[in-house]
Amino acid sequence: MTTATATAAAPKASDFKSDIKPVWCPGCGDYHVLLSFGKALAELALKPEEIAVISGIGCSSRIPAYTNCYGFHGVHGRGLALATGLKVARPELTVIATGGDGDGFSIGGNHFLHACRRNVDITYVVMDNRIYGMTKGQPSPTTEPDFDSALSPGGTGLRPFHPLVIALASGANFVARGFSGDVNGTARLIFEAIRHPGFSFVEILSPCVTFRPDERNWKNMVHGAPVDPTDDPARAARRIMTDDGFNTGILYRGNRRPYWRETVEAVVEPQDLEKEFEL
Repeated sequence: MTTATATAAAPKASDFKSDIKPVWCPGCGDYHVLLSFGKALAELALKPEEIAVISGIGCSSRIPAYTNCYGFHGVHGRGLALATGLKVARPELTVIATGGDGDGFSIGGNHFLHACRRNVDITYVVMDNRIYGMTKGQPSPTTEPDFDSALSPGGTGLRPFHPLVIALASGANFVARGFSGDVNGTARLIFEAIRHPGFSFVEILSPCVTFRPDERNWKNMVHGAPVDPTDDPARAARRIMTDDGFNTGILYRGNRRPYWRETVEAVVEPQDLEKEFEL
């Protein structure tokens, strides 16, 4: 193969972009996350038909429609259940679940815990804007307790959900945080998460400038984690529990064996089971 042919065959980020135009609000951080997705998938050098992107409901859950690969837009909070079932049934596929903080940590919170625990080899990317953007700005599980708005005057007074801590405690094998404004850095995190065996979780701080204009300042607040990734859950827990919520990078890279169960031939045929229920 000539160099020219090899170069032409190499996938590009644009190869993973569908013809559907995104309908996010101007300035939404999810536009940059979509760019990061394309860069990460191109770097993996996979064919579009080897990838499946699964989501629930919300602004960020529109990602499957905007990527050129297999996709499924599920119901609210059920993206991880769908992704897990698909990966177990079709282990040869690279399966990525996407969603937002409301979809993943509220109605989908229980699925999140058990997806981490099961450690099936999928990647979960959550675009966290600390608000329900698609349904006009209600507080989400990650919204600050004192965030004042017309829908929550004076704030909720509730302690925010800490997704990185929960992921680590529940058994996720890879935990990282990125910022949508850092397209290349986020692409690298997604790439590393997909390559790492087991359940990988990436939280991406993605500003909602429509309902949280204060989040425009996130670009001045994010900073790289001052320490290297660790495979020690206790050390990772101390780091995550004491950070300011704006450390970015890989915070934990575990070595748990991913879930896998060998298929075996059925020892009982369906018609034999039916006989047990005959009257």
